[in-house]
Amino acid sequence: MDRKMFCFQCEQTAGCKGCMGIAGICGKKADIAGLQDELTGVLVGLARATECNESLITASTDDIVIDGLFATITNVNFDADALRVLIERAEDEKKKFAPGCYACASSCGKTRNYDMNALWNADEDIRSLKSLILFGIRGIAAYAYHAAALGYTDGTVTRFFYKALYAIGRDDWGMDELLPIVMEVGKVNLTCMELLDRANTGTYGHPAPAEVSMTVEKGPFIVISGHDLHDLKLLLDQTAGRGVNIYTHGEMLPAHGYPELRRYPHLKGNFGTAWQNQQREFGSIPAPVLFTTNCLMPPRASYADRVFTTGAVAYPELIHIGDDRDFTPVIEKALELGGYAEDQHFTGINGGDKVMTGFGHNTILSVADRVIEAVKSGAIRHFFLVGGCDGARPGRSYYTDFVRQTPSDSVILTLACGKYRFNDLDLGTIGGLPRIMDMGQCNDAYGAIKVALALAEAFGCGVNELPLSLVLSWYEQKAVCILLTLLYLGIKNILLGPSLPAFVSPNVLNFLVENYGIAPVSTPEEDLARLLNR
Repeated sequence: MDRKMFCFQCEQTAGCKGCMGIAGICGKKADIAGLQDELTGVLVGLARATECNESLITASTDDIVIDGLFATITNVNFDADALRVLIERAEDEKKKFAPGCYACASSCGKTRNYDMNALWNADEDIRSLKSLILFGIRGIAAYAYHAAALGYTDGTVTRFFYKALYAIGRDDWGMDELLPIVMEVGKVNLTCMELLDRANTGTYGHPAPAEVSMTVEKGPFIVISGHDLHDLKLLLDQTAGRGVNIYTHGEMLPAHGYPELRRYPHLKGNFGTAWQNQQREFGSIPAPVLFTTNCLMPPRASYADRVFTTGAVAYPELIHIGDDRDFTPVIEKALELGGYAEDQHFTGINGGDKVMTGFGHNTILSVADRVIEAVKSGAIRHFFLVGGCDGARPGRSYYTDFVRQTPSDSVILTLACGKYRFNDLDLGTIGGLPRIMDMGQCNDAYGAIKVALALAEAFGCGVNELPLSLVLSWYEQKAVCILLTLLYLGIKNILLGPSLPAFVSPNVLNFLVENYGIAPVSTPEEDLARLLNR
C-alpha cells in the first residue's frame, strides 16, 4: 500500500479505517509511527530470542518489554529520540540471549526482528486477531508498569508478554492458533488488574467517597495528569510546605479517594474536564502541567513552555523529569507563574462545580446488604456500568444523554475518563446512595468486575442474569484489554461505542456478536428501552 504510515489502534483513527498520511489524528507523525512499529518489531525479535532461553530472562528484560509496549500506546510517546533509546535497549538485551547470532550469516529467524508491514498487510482476519493481541498487551503493559512502580510484579503477566509477541511474529499461524491467545489476553489482564488493585490499595488504602471541588484557589499550583499515583505521591511530598497546591486532571481525579493521598492538605481539587479538552483548557492557566502517563496531546505554543513529562511520556522539546523523579523544575515553574490572584470557579461539562469519586469495590461491597435489599424491594430496578475512554469524535454526547435518561430507580456505576461526560450531574440518591458512583480510573475496572461477581453470588445467579447492563466507550488500548477480560469472564450483551474498532474484521466481529452479543450503541432511547426490558 502506498502510504506514509499505518495506524488504526485508537477509536478516532481517520475515516474509521486507519491513519495513513503524514500524521495521525492523535498528532503522531509518520516518522514516530514508523519508530513505534520498529520498536514493536524489535520486541518481537526479543521474544523470539527468549524462546527456550526463559531462564535468562531477568527483571531488566521484563522492564524493557513493558516500557516498550507502554511507549506505543496512543498519546504517550511522541519523541523520536526517546523511542530510539528504547529500540537500542531492546536490541542490547536481545544480544544477551543469543550472542552468537550477531556473528552468524545464517537467516534462521531465531532473533530476527519482525517487519510490522507483514502484519498490516496480512489477511484481514489474521490482522484483526493479531491486532487484538498486540493492542491488548499494550494495555496490560500500562497496568503492569503502574504496579511495578509500587513494587508489585507477577511472573504470570510478564511471561505472557513474550508468548503474545512471539505469536504476533508467526506468519504461519491461523485463527485456530491465534484466537485462544486473544482470549488469554483477557485472562492475563484480569490477573494484572488484580495485581494493580492490590498495589494501589496496599500502598494508599482503600478508596472512600470524596467530594472534589473544581475551584482553583489563589496562589501557585500544579496540575498533574495521567494515571500514575506513585508520581502524584512523590509530587505531594516534594511540594509539602512550599505553598504550592496540587490539582488533579483527567484520570488522576480518583486519587482523591485514597486515604494516604487525601491526607495532604495541599491536594486541593480537580482542574478541567476530559483529556481531549486540554488544548483549550490549558491555554491560559498560570501554572505548569505534569503528564505522568498517556493522554498527552501535542501542546500548543501558548502553553508548551509550561508542560512537563515524566515516566513513559515524552514529547520533543518538553522538559522530561527523569527516573530520579526530581520535580524541582515543575515546582519552580509554579512559583514563578504564581497562579491566580483570586479563587477561580470552574465547572464541568454540564455546569456542575464539584464531582464525587472514591466508590471503590471495598466501599460498595461494604454496603452490599443495603444494595441487595434495595433490589429485592424494587427500590433499585437496574444497574448500568457506563464508562470507558472519552474522546473527541462526534457522537460521544450519547453517554451524557443516556445517563440523563436513566430512570430514577437505577444506579450508574462509572469508571475511566468517560465519566467526564456526566459526572457533574446531580441525579439524586437511592437509599442514601448517590445514583452516580465513580469507581475510579480505567485501571480500576477490576473493582467493577469484583462487585458484579459478588452481587451475582449474593443473588445466586450468573453475572449475565443480573439487572446489570454494560454501556462502554473506548478510545485506546487499555480499553481493548478490559473488553477482552469481560469476554474471558463470559459477560455478554455489552454495548460498545461510539464506533466499533477499525481493527476488528467482519468475521471476527461476527464471532463476537454470535458468542457474546456485543452490539454498537444506537440511540439512548432505543438502548435504554431494550436494556430495561431484557
